[in-house]
Order: sequence, then C-alpha cells, then structure tokens
Amino acid sequence: MTPATDAATAPAMTPAPVAPDAVSSTPTLRAALRRSGFWVAAGAGALLVAIIATAVAGGSASGGPPLAADNAAQAGARALVEVLRNQGVDVTLAGTLEEATAAAARSTDPTLFYFDADGYLTRDRVTRMAGLVSRTVVVDPDFGTLQALAPGVGFGGLAASASREAVCDIPSAVKAGRLSPGGKTLTIAADASGLTGCFPTGRGAFALVARRDQGRTITLVADTAVFSNDTITRNGNAALALNLLGSSGDLIWYLPTLADVARTGPPSLGELTPGWVTPTLVLLVVVALAAMVWRGRRFGPLVAENLPVTVRASETMEGRARLYARSGARLRAVDALRVGALQRLAGKVGLSRLAGLDEVILAVAAATGRAPGDVRAALVDAVPAGDRDLIALSDQIQDLERATARATTSPPPGRMDP
Repeated sequence: MTPATDAATAPAMTPAPVAPDAVSSTPTLRAALRRSGFWVAAGAGALLVAIIATAVAGGSASGGPPLAADNAAQAGARALVEVLRNQGVDVTLAGTLEEATAAAARSTDPTLFYFDADGYLTRDRVTRMAGLVSRTVVVDPDFGTLQALAPGVGFGGLAASASREAVCDIPSAVKAGRLSPGGKTLTIAADASGLTGCFPTGRGAFALVARRDQGRTITLVADTAVFSNDTITRNGNAALALNLLGSSGDLIWYLPTLADVARTGPPSLGELTPGWVTPTLVLLVVVALAAMVWRGRRFGPLVAENLPVTVRASETMEGRARLYARSGARLRAVDALRVGALQRLAGKVGLSRLAGLDEVILAVAAATGRAPGDVRAALVDAVPAGDRDLIALSDQIQDLERATARATTSPPPGRMDP
C-alpha cells in the first residue's frame, strides 16, 4: 500500500498502543537551532569583523589626502593655503606632472611645493619635477626622492621632544626661529657638498636640508608637521612654511596621483581588492578549519559495518512519506503512487511493463467501463492543491486498481461454478 493510501485509511483503523517512552524521530525546531548554533555564531562573528575592518579602513581615509590644499582635516593643509592666498600668492593645484609643467610654463618665477605620500613618481620623473622651477620645497621625501635630488642626504629617525633652533643662515629658517618638538629628521653625509642643514637635533640630524646647485634651490623638509593644519601654529612652523612658499607671487601645489603612474596593463584583482578582504578571508578559513575539527571529532571514530544493510520496506515507505510531508511535495508523492499503480494496472489488463501510457489508460477504461478521461485524470492529469486533495486522489487510484482487479478476475459470461 502506498504512503498516501496509508494516510487516507489511517483514521479508520484502530491505533496501535504506543509505549510511554516512545520518542518522535522528527527533529524539532529547538533541536535544529541547537545544532546550527555554532554556524550562526561563527557567521555573526565574521560579519562583525568585516564591519569593524571596513569602518577602520574608511575612517583612516576620511578628510582627503594628507597636505591637500582643499583638505580641512588635521592632516590637510588648507589653513596654510588660505593664508598664502590672502597674502596675494596665486596658488595653482596640480595633480599630475603634466599639470605642474603647464603651470610652471605660465609663470615667470614660481615656487613648487611637492609631497608624494604614496610614491607615485619614479626617480626620473622626480628629477624632471625638480627642474621645472628655481625653488622647490619637498616634504617628507622617500628614499628614491633623496637619491634623485640629494644623494648625500639620508634618514635621521625621529627628533627629541625638545624644540629646535634654526642654527643656519637660510633666511626662511632664521625667521622661523624654532620648530615644534619631535618629527622626522634627515642626515648629511660627511663628504657631501652644497648642502645646508637647519634645526639640528644634536645627533647630526636636521629637520630641514637645503641644496643649492646652478641657481636652483631644493629645500627638503623632513616632517609634514610644518605644513599640516593641526601643528602649523606650533612654535615657528607657520613662519617657516609661509617664508618657504610665499617668497614669490606664484605657488604650484603639486601632489602626485594615480594619473602619474605609467599604465602597464589593467589593475590586478589584488590591487582592486580593499585591504580588509584578506584578513577577513583568513579569519573565515581559520573558523572553517576549527569547525571541521570540532564537528569531525565529536562523533568519535568510525565504526565498521558489514554491507549491504537490509532496510525493511515499511521503514523506507515511512521515511519517504515523512520527507514528502515535511517539504510539502504533494505532486512528488502522488507521482510515486501513480508510477506504481500504472505498473500494476498494466499487468492486470495483460499488457507488458513497456506498454505506453495511452495503451494502459484505454485498456483499464475498457475493463472497468469508465470513461478514458476519468482514468487519465486519476493517473496523470489531476494535481492536488492540498493534503485533502492528495488523500482523495490516492483513494481514486486505489479504487481504480480494485475495480480493474475485479473486472479482470471475474468468471466469463455463461459459465457457472459447480
């Protein structure tokens, strides 16, 4: 008997006594949540880490690039640029070397401010940049910039906490007097020539190094604190910045961008991926490995079992019925009933198992005296809309099988049993 038939006839049968300690094999919602609790907690933890990493990455870039002329944040330089403009200095912003070159060509005697925080310019382009004007102020130079502009200058580490006096003959430094304490410094090699250091730290390092060569002056300022909004008002920072950059009527404010980088092909996936993606993926992999170890060990070692395993037909039938009922697969359940019924009906009307569907329907209709359309609806066309329709349809299929069995097993007309 099919699962749907069992369900239909169950109310008419006397229920068998159930043991007091019988437990349903269908898992409850609470048990399912308890088993999936670890995965829910792991997913929530990974999501929390991703949100925190995104917030940290986004917060570090707020306010704009460091020392940008239009950046009013602490790391920007908008305060200095506005003061220079109020004093009559024409400040031209440049984002590429080509823009800086065009701005230098339009002015008679400009000053160039250069700060490359990300190292976009190559050594050759740095040399080209320094040759645009007669006065260049380079802030926080990296190793490549020092090798291109002043090979005798190196890094001196961080200065002491005390403020530093100029102790040099450069007019801009003398007018500034003292710089704010701390910050990066530069060193001058013993055999270097044409270099002047200002604001010494007492260990052979300077906050400012100037190089004069063939009528050009390149001023290297080791730390950005002299120009940034949050520290420019300390000690003589403002005086030094204004005297370095306001000595002429035109100032080119050049901060290199990605447009200065030579294009060698499309960016790779690693270059386009945000920085927080890699640690998040590593964390997810670690969590997955820990979960596999934890879940793999909790059931103990594997137990050998002789195969094949014999499963009773009633258990298979009950298992399928539970699966169909849990997922609401009424059409799958009735299809299973119809397939079995068609095979049995074909045998009862004398057809082979390979007979076509229409042949079986016509033969059953002829044997039972029913309309072929009704037989086809029960075996093929009818679609149950709910559990009540599914039970009714299973009853129709069962009734059709019984009618076919009676019609094919009844004695022929005119014959009487003894």
